[in-house]
Amino acid sequence: MENFLNTLIEFGTEYGLKIIGAIIILIVGRIVAGWARKLVVRLLEKRDVDKAIVGFLRGMVYWLIIIFTWIAVLGKFGVETASLVAVLGMAGFAVGFALQGSLSNFAAGIMLLIFRPYKIGDYVDIVGTSGTVVDQGLFVTTMHTPDNVQIIVPNGKIFGETIKNFSANDLRRVDLVFGIGYGDSIDKAIEVMKGVVEADSRVLKDPALQIAVSELADSSVNFVVRPWVKKEDYWAVKFDLTEAVKKAFDDKGVEIPFPQVVMHKGE
Repeated sequence: MENFLNTLIEFGTEYGLKIIGAIIILIVGRIVAGWARKLVVRLLEKRDVDKAIVGFLRGMVYWLIIIFTWIAVLGKFGVETASLVAVLGMAGFAVGFALQGSLSNFAAGIMLLIFRPYKIGDYVDIVGTSGTVVDQGLFVTTMHTPDNVQIIVPNGKIFGETIKNFSANDLRRVDLVFGIGYGDSIDKAIEVMKGVVEADSRVLKDPALQIAVSELADSSVNFVVRPWVKKEDYWAVKFDLTEAVKKAFDDKGVEIPFPQVVMHKGE
């Protein structure tokens, strides 16, 4: 019994303070990790960062602090933490090298979610493909083309390339080109086109409509017609005005020329 008490006293003397110090480190580490996690969430939500990236960074900050807390606890008991950190670093390097393609897509996904060059529902042109963004993940972006084909693009292919976002601005300009014959009146054609465009209630008054002669082509005098519309009306107005101008030209006797070959019979 006496030997047991002596052993217990020796153990308490040698490890008691270390155990108390380890408990204090664990408690402080847990408190700091929780505080840091809340701080990250607060800062990112103020910048309106995507929820996916908020959740990822919140968890990463929390567990990094917890890991370093346990390393500090092990150090209190004489464990060689420098070697442990080195092993963890080598393991991280090996995993990173093996997953470098995935990590590249992941890093690009983080940057895209932070800078937000597009969002779900936007119609975009990225890496030569046009479509509506239906999902924006950490590794890939998913789009649906106008003919309802699903396109999945790795984020690493997107970040650093040119991105055209057709939905970013509220207004868009519709660019139309019409041609008339050289024998027709320019003033009459302009009057007809202007009347058709201004009759469409979807065309905005400001910015102003532009109609101008753009080219004296081989068989036609070409005009540019450039009305402004709300982005959601773009395609409907483009199609409707093209049809309406053709019908108006027919009604007013304005010729829309087409390529033709005239052959003369020899004497």
